[in-house]
Amino acid sequence: MIEVQQLSKTYGDRVAVRGVSFAVEGGEIVGLVGPNGAGKTTTLRALAGIHPPTGGSVRVAGHDVAREPVAAKRRLALIPDEPHLFGSLTVWEHLEFAARVYGVDGWQARAAALLDELELTERRDSMADELSRGMRQKVAVACGLLHDPAVLLFDEPLTGLDPRGIRTLYAAMRRRAEAGAAVVLSSHLLGQIEGLCTSFLILRRGQLLFRGTTDELRGRFAAPGEAASLEEIFFRATEGDGVVAT
Repeated sequence: MIEVQQLSKTYGDRVAVRGVSFAVEGGEIVGLVGPNGAGKTTTLRALAGIHPPTGGSVRVAGHDVAREPVAAKRRLALIPDEPHLFGSLTVWEHLEFAARVYGVDGWQARAAALLDELELTERRDSMADELSRGMRQKVAVACGLLHDPAVLLFDEPLTGLDPRGIRTLYAAMRRRAEAGAAVVLSSHLLGQIEGLCTSFLILRRGQLLFRGTTDELRGRFAAPGEAASLEEIFFRATEGDGVVAT
């Protein structure tokens, strides 16, 4: 579903991402992790076609993001770390807007099901300005899911969510992955996403340090039999002098 080949992105003299390559299959939930400034958000935005690559290529559901931007964007959804909603629109009106943008026919039934799934039904007629940070995040997720994307990109999706909201969002991600979607999420809360993700991508200084499952991560950066937490392994990997993946 996602194919990235030698992705690079520079801003003036600053290199944000350098020669990153990886693939994500349908059904995977991949955690994109790394220290601040590692290139996580830049990578997600390049996947979504927001930041054109300086070098390399990105394909989403078989479409080259640079050459076929509209076709690629119809197959993906990016939920940013800060939900940018329209303050004067209700929750339902946001879904109507998303349906019009993506040309979703018969969207009302799908929208109602999403509101129920994300526990937003009671806030259907609330203005965005009346919602809490967590509720706004869930509205952004609902809008992103409405056109049934094949690729889901989440940038720090847990911000503002209470434990129940996190559980609800995790269940929604698992359902989409089980239906064949590819899910990539960036998060600093490694302990909370460890049980959700099927594998991890670790970025450091704009380069890919590691790609693999949790067991493979432990096998590479933990001693045999060591009961280190994922966070401990992450710090060891990103703060040491480990070899960058090729």
